[in-house]
Amino acid sequence: MKKLIAIAVFVLAGVGVATAQNTAKMEFKTETIDYGEIKKGSDGVRVFEFTNTGNAPLVIENVTSSCGCTIPKKPEEAIMPGETGEIEVKYDTKRVGPIRKTVTVYSNSDVPTKALKIKGKVVDEDTL
Repeated sequence: MKKLIAIAVFVLAGVGVATAQNTAKMEFKTETIDYGEIKKGSDGVRVFEFTNTGNAPLVIENVTSSCGCTIPKKPEEAIMPGETGEIEVKYDTKRVGPIRKTVTVYSNSDVPTKALKIKGKVVDEDTL
């Protein structure tokens, strides 16, 4: 009986190690996008580029923002190992003032929750 339990423990540990070796890994080109000073009403779309440097398909399950003024768009398809992907972020540039927002990415990556930042300042044309 002890042998059977010992064998079961080793088999389960081996399966756990094999599963841990096949993981997706997300590496971003940059984790902060700086809009700088932009005019009110200008194009607020920016893109976070990333690469799956792991050895399993990367699935981005959800992308959320810290407020309704920022709309993120995630890739719909899995990103295969070695491939690149994009997370598009659109900020509402009709709001004058500083930009300091967080975009949170949820995935099956080795780091399942990743916080990305956008910053900058929206100014009226009269102040430029």
